[in-house]
Amino acid sequence: MNSTFATASTREAVQTTAHRVLSIDIFRGLTMAAMIFVNALAGVRGLPWWTYHAPAQVDVMTYVDMVFPFFLFAVGMSLPLSIAQRLKRNSSMPALWLHVAVRVLGLVVLGLILANVEKADRARMGMSGSLWALLGLICAALYLNVYGKSKRAQTYSRIFRILGLVGLVVLLAIFRRTTETGETGWLDFSYPEILGLIGFSYLAAAILYIPTRRWAWAPAGWFVLLVSLCALSTARVITFPENLPLYLWPFNNGAMACIVMAGVVTSSIFLTAAQPLSPYRGVSMGAGFGLIMLVAGRALAPLGISKIRATPTWSLYSIAAAVFLFTLLYWICDMHQWQSWALMFRPAGANTLTTYLLPDIWEFSCGALGFTWWTTHLNAGWPGVAKTIAFTLLMLAAAGVLTKAKVRLRL
Repeated sequence: MNSTFATASTREAVQTTAHRVLSIDIFRGLTMAAMIFVNALAGVRGLPWWTYHAPAQVDVMTYVDMVFPFFLFAVGMSLPLSIAQRLKRNSSMPALWLHVAVRVLGLVVLGLILANVEKADRARMGMSGSLWALLGLICAALYLNVYGKSKRAQTYSRIFRILGLVGLVVLLAIFRRTTETGETGWLDFSYPEILGLIGFSYLAAAILYIPTRRWAWAPAGWFVLLVSLCALSTARVITFPENLPLYLWPFNNGAMACIVMAGVVTSSIFLTAAQPLSPYRGVSMGAGFGLIMLVAGRALAPLGISKIRATPTWSLYSIAAAVFLFTLLYWICDMHQWQSWALMFRPAGANTLTTYLLPDIWEFSCGALGFTWWTTHLNAGWPGVAKTIAFTLLMLAAAGVLTKAKVRLRL
């Protein structure tokens, strides 16, 4: 594998071929659609077992268990692109690390809002948790929105960003919940929600990737080490990761970080292999990488197969599925330029954070307004599936409208 990666550094490949790999946005868009669908489907009763997350005690995984890994994988594929583009604009390493830190902090804060909304104590706060979270996301959107470059837009940008930041700080300050002992408590930091987990996993991958980005073999080497960490942690040969908080050890047991790094490896494969004289090289290498992941996952299956337990086989099988899907999309969208079918998904892939938050904004808006029909009707069987499909299409359409209206949240 080293000889494959030795053809060019990841940074050089990113700078010369990034505009040609349109399948990255489409992969992200499909992942966002799947995420919206499975999250909404979780509230529908009476469906086959494989339409839900697999229980922790059972050694099995469903397609639902692969949606979060696909998100992590997409983060990894984008990592070399974003790092190279930022360094091209500003070669300062302190500025780059500041950007990484701010990005992680933003994801963690958003995650904490989503994780604590159901714990909000209306009597102690003077408002419902839904209203608190809705206002928090609106303030975050004011701060994170990408405004225009005109002088007038920049003036509005400063005003809106200040208002958003101040409002967010105030909302976080007034949050109150009731603890298990009946006392008043602030935010619960025990679980940072999916966005927070993505933030810490992104940080873990950045810590490894950025200092070694010029070494073509480094992503594959780090990936192997992270899979080894996951296997050793799952086998309880080492136990220290479970005793350290994510803000001190963002690698956790290695499962999530290895999925992000697998995305970096895949990005390196396709960007390096995307040469005019060998159009099928990336496809063959991607398929080979996916097969290796399947074999490795099968070899580690005795350690268990579980998303909840974050086992290495869950990680490797999810990576294999993600690699195969991206390879197929690369063949369809980049090699053969068949892209019109993906028009519905591309806005979600290009405007990911906005799309991610749209279902939560809908839910919190319904809660704040007391609109309960949506959550109390069509919650079982195929009618519930039909409602879920309609909701997913509605969110994708909303993402498209907001993208055209230049509403784009970016960390």
